[in-house]
Amino acid sequence: MAASFEFGISSIRFDGNYRPSNNTRITTNFANLARGASREDNLLNTLKMIDNRFNGLANWDNPKADRYSVELDIVSVDLDVEGKGEAFPVIEVLKTTIIDRHSGQRIDGLVGNNFSSYVRDYDFSVLLLDHNKNKSEFSMPDNFGDLHGKLFKNFVNSSAYKKHFHKKPVICLSVSSSKVYHRTGNVHPILGVEYQQNERSSTDLYFEKMGLQVRYFLPPNSSAPLAFYFCGDLLSDYTNLELIGTISTMETFQKIYRPEIYNANSVAGNCYQPSLKNKDHSLTQIVYDREERSRLAVEQGKFTEEHFIKPYQHILQQWSAQNAV
Repeated sequence: MAASFEFGISSIRFDGNYRPSNNTRITTNFANLARGASREDNLLNTLKMIDNRFNGLANWDNPKADRYSVELDIVSVDLDVEGKGEAFPVIEVLKTTIIDRHSGQRIDGLVGNNFSSYVRDYDFSVLLLDHNKNKSEFSMPDNFGDLHGKLFKNFVNSSAYKKHFHKKPVICLSVSSSKVYHRTGNVHPILGVEYQQNERSSTDLYFEKMGLQVRYFLPPNSSAPLAFYFCGDLLSDYTNLELIGTISTMETFQKIYRPEIYNANSVAGNCYQPSLKNKDHSLTQIVYDREERSRLAVEQGKFTEEHFIKPYQHILQQWSAQNAV
């Protein structure tokens, strides 16, 4: 048994012509936006929102707020468990590139941003639901998230990752609606005001097994904090433009996906609990089918069970044991 799996990396540009590849999870947020009669308007309006937000944050030497543009690539990671040419799509992330229109320079942004995973669908939509079926108290299965965490860490430390990306990933997600966040006195010039929570969410615990810690920041002129998952030092390892690329991209997507939180008409206070029932919010002009995404997550989890977990169960168990921390 090899010490580590071999990962394959491919990418597709997320622009006005984007059409989901065959390997893209059908519930992934990009695929959701790129379907139906509104697909072209969805894509172009989303990209415009990202550019506007970027220029609003990168406002130095930018008097007309039009200096920068953001290019997005959807990065797909495949794993061929047996080396027989039968690859399974395990991870999908975003890579940002910043275009400086004044200098013509292309500036590398961060990889990560959004995070999509078939195995996570299986863990949360199949394994976790089956484990808690007909139980009076909610609990986590033994070793929940271990395999997924080891796959992610193995990928980040792989030669394939290092060949394509020069910095560790940063993943930016919504804060949890089940937790309470408290404003601190720590303020970063780009990330904004830091928040802390007293209790970690299931996502926090899951991402911890991926080798990622979390901090919460409310960027300038935002409605709610964002959750930043990273390894290393979030405030020192990345440039201002790299961080702005992530904020502008993921805040835009969150305004579309969760307008009740990220397009709210009031700003998070000193003590803040997000709510998807908040009616005091504005809608974007972008069509997003949130119900479809939730419904299909279970189907994708079962697909993963049938085509990845069960067929390779023995190999995955053996590999996971060899990669125990």
